[in-house]
Amino acid sequence: MAGHSHWANISRHKGVQDSKRGKLWSKLSRYIMIAAKNGGGDPAMNLKLRYAIDKARAVSMPKENIERAVKKGCGEIDGVVFDEVNYEGYGPGGTAVLIEIVTDNRNRTSGEVRKIFDRAGGNMGGPGCAAHLFERKGLIVVSAASTDEDSLINLAVFEAGADDVRSVGESFEITCAPGVFQKVQETLQKAGLTLDSAEVTHIPKDPMTVDIETGQKIARLLEALDDHEDVQNVFSNAALTEEMMSQ
Repeated sequence: MAGHSHWANISRHKGVQDSKRGKLWSKLSRYIMIAAKNGGGDPAMNLKLRYAIDKARAVSMPKENIERAVKKGCGEIDGVVFDEVNYEGYGPGGTAVLIEIVTDNRNRTSGEVRKIFDRAGGNMGGPGCAAHLFERKGLIVVSAASTDEDSLINLAVFEAGADDVRSVGESFEITCAPGVFQKVQETLQKAGLTLDSAEVTHIPKDPMTVDIETGQKIARLLEALDDHEDVQNVFSNAALTEEMMSQ
């Protein structure tokens, strides 16, 4: 899990701090539109939409922007039609990369993403080449300062149905099946715990250890992909360290 979690943390921090906040809001607007298009405009009945709105609120996206994106997704306001697609490939050292895309032009996006892989010494692959190396899980990160491990296990695992609780640095990472993600999140929030992040994501089944030089190359690839306007999320099975990502 280290590879995923570390990149998720640096990506999230980058997104919140990025001076180009409008670019982040644009990505989240697309995500909200897709969620509303596929599941309806009521976040109480559409978990994906609720999650998308929560992500937008977490980075201070204005309420009117969120509402407009929901209406566009539901067809109440005319707008560009976006598709949701996953791309897969391999980064330096043979590491697996999975990318969630929201685009209005698959051919353009595919070509641009392929170039990013090529420049980084990786290669874009076909459907299924990397996805099998990940599993879709709910991942919630809780500050260790807000609870102890035994109490968290009782709450998350025995009461809410999570799969596992792990201590990682100054945080606890809770993993769960997507179907119980909302229950686990709400249980922790009702207990007054501080959630550093909460998302349904792709976690590598077997994180791949890499040397520092390879890790730095992978980190640069992931950042380049994350910067692309059509990319919503990037996942790697590389077990990256802070040293690798700080270069």
